[in-house]
Order: sequence, then structure tokens, then C-alpha cells
Amino acid sequence: MPRSLWLLIIGMIINVTGASFLWPLNTIYIHLHLGKSLSLAGMVLMLNAAAGIAGNLIGGLLFDRFGGYKSILIGLSITMTSAFLLVPFHSWTPYVVLMIVLGFGAGIMFPSIYAMAGSVWPEGGRKAFNAIYVAQNLGVAVGAALGGLVADYKFEYIFIANGFMYFMFFLLVLFTYRPLAKKAADNAQGTTSILEQKFVIKNRTKLTALLTLCVAYLLAWLAYCQWQATISAHTQTLGISLKQYSLLWTINGALIVLGQPFASMLVKRAKSLKSQITLGLVIFIFSFIILIFAEQFSIFVIAMIVLTIGEMLVWPAVPTIANSLAPKGREGFYQGIVNSTATGGRMIGPLFGGIIVDLYGIQMLFYLLIGLFFIAIFATLTYDLKLKRENEQVSV
Repeated sequence: MPRSLWLLIIGMIINVTGASFLWPLNTIYIHLHLGKSLSLAGMVLMLNAAAGIAGNLIGGLLFDRFGGYKSILIGLSITMTSAFLLVPFHSWTPYVVLMIVLGFGAGIMFPSIYAMAGSVWPEGGRKAFNAIYVAQNLGVAVGAALGGLVADYKFEYIFIANGFMYFMFFLLVLFTYRPLAKKAADNAQGTTSILEQKFVIKNRTKLTALLTLCVAYLLAWLAYCQWQATISAHTQTLGISLKQYSLLWTINGALIVLGQPFASMLVKRAKSLKSQITLGLVIFIFSFIILIFAEQFSIFVIAMIVLTIGEMLVWPAVPTIANSLAPKGREGFYQGIVNSTATGGRMIGPLFGGIIVDLYGIQMLFYLLIGLFFIAIFATLTYDLKLKRENEQVSV
């Protein structure tokens, strides 16, 4: 991997480590420390994610117009400021406001990071996006583990640690990302996507294919984020400690980093990105079936391991497909769509899950999520059918 990609990897680790001090504990803080209902906690997370969607789309456009360096600095400045303001202001009203602003700033950064990864190492293909994905989850593992320890000592220290990590990322970007962004822009000007090299296909068809795939991506994230929302609160009612819950995310991140040889074996067996995503969604289903019977910490560990195997197949594949579909000069916009879709799942997921759990219980939520995965599988299997038909017509 080139040095420029390593800088992006290091930046992603620092960024997500900081974020992971806070996001796994949001629902617990709102529900148990601030005394609000799960539905209200879901509403706050929904607003945070809604701001993230706006940030994702704006961040993608900023990347296409101004490049990765400026767009990341803008988003990071907003996020870092919000994080430091949470240190003195974390009662109910300022917490909600600052979580919205923080979500917007964080949303601006991610499309640029993914778009730059594809541009600085275009020949890497899936490997570039997988590297960023692994870095992201290494940050989750470290941040969640440390966050649980810090919160168990004093929850307010979480906000200080969060702001400090964003400051470290700000220094890295300020002093190293300008030449990196220039290289990404130069590579993007000289290359086209794989599909454009072979066929002359209308951009609308590519965008439709991506949006169809994003339906599956949205539903998968809606289910996945329950681990951070309703399932986190559910573990507390079962007597599982905060340290144990944070350990689940440490297992998740560590398995993603250490389990790459196993993931590579599954990818080779899948043969195509579509098959890879489909297999991952099926594995997600098995994870939630296990959750139906989970009452002890050990069963939650097994469910998390299965969930992690599924996400190792799904999460890196979608931005890879988006990069291959993106017309020249629109890489940031397409990655913005993908990231906003994931953020959309995180937006409606906590509210959806909170309402279902409040009204019908956690078991009903698990059954509904399993049903949604079957819809996601259908969208994955059909997303590129029209694209293939146009390919065949052009090649004749």
C-alpha cells in the first residue's frame, strides 16, 4: 500500500477511536444518566444521524469541488469544536444540540476519506476500501475498550477523551494531508471507472443501480445499529455490566483486524461483490436469530462474532461498488450517497427500535429485523440487472 493510504489509515484510526469513546454509550447515557426513555434516546440519535446525512452529501460535494484536504478540515473543525463543548455542557438540552452539530461535522469527513482512498490507490480496488474499513474498526475496538473503562470511572471524562482524539486527528490532517489530497486529485483526473473503460452507459442507470443497492445497505445498518441502541440498553436490564458491553465492541474491532485472512477466504469463495454482500446479509440473519435466545453474556459474544463476520463482507463491498460506478469527477458525490445511506440507517434505526421495544418488546424487534434482511437480500440480487442489460446492448 502507498504511504498516502497509510496516512488515511492512521487518520481513520485516530478519528474513530475518539468517536468510539462516545457513540456506543450514547443510549446508556441518555437513558440511564439523563433519565430519558428509549424512544427519546432514539430520537436524539436520529437527529444526530440526520445531521450526518446532510454532512455526508455536503462533504461529497465539497470533495468534488475543493478536494479532500479542505473538506476534511472543515468537517473536523466542526466536530472537534462540538466535542470540546460537550466537556462543560452535557446536560439534556446542550447535549442534544451538540450531538446534532457533531453528527454534521463527522458526516462531512467520511465521504472525503473514502473518496481519497479510492483515488490515491486506484489500482488497489477493493483493498483500499477494505484497509480503511479495517482501520475504522481498529479504532472502534480501541475506543470502545477505553471508553468503557473511562465511563466506569467517571462518565464525564468520556467527553474530554473524545475531544482530545479529534485534536490529534486535526494536527495530522493539517500537517500531512495537503500533498495527499493533491495526489488524489491528480489520479482522479487521469482515470475513469472500470465500467466507463468498457462501456458507454448513461450515468442515470449507474446511479439507479447504486440507489437500489443502498436500499439493502440502509436496512442492514438499521438492524446493525440496534447493537448501539436498544440492545445496549437490553444488556443492562439483563445485568450485563458496562465493561462487558464495551468488551463486545472490542471483540468486534479486534476480530475485524485479526480475522482478515478468514475474510479473504470468504471473499474468494464469493467470487463477486454481489455474492459477497448476499452472503454477509445471510450471516447477519443468523446473528439476530442467536440474539432471540440471548440472556447471558456468552451468548451475546457469539452473536457479536457472527455479526462481525457478516459486516466484514458487506461494509467494504458497498463503497467499492460505488467507486466503480462513479463517473470521473463524481467520486465524492457517490461516496457521499453511500455514507449518507449508512447514516440514514443509524438515523431511523434507534427510533424504530426504541418504539418497537417500548410497545412490543425486544423479541418482536428481532423478528422484524430478520424480515428486513430478506428485503435487503432481494435488493442486492437485483440492483445491477438493468445495468447488465445496457452493457449487453452496448457490447453487441
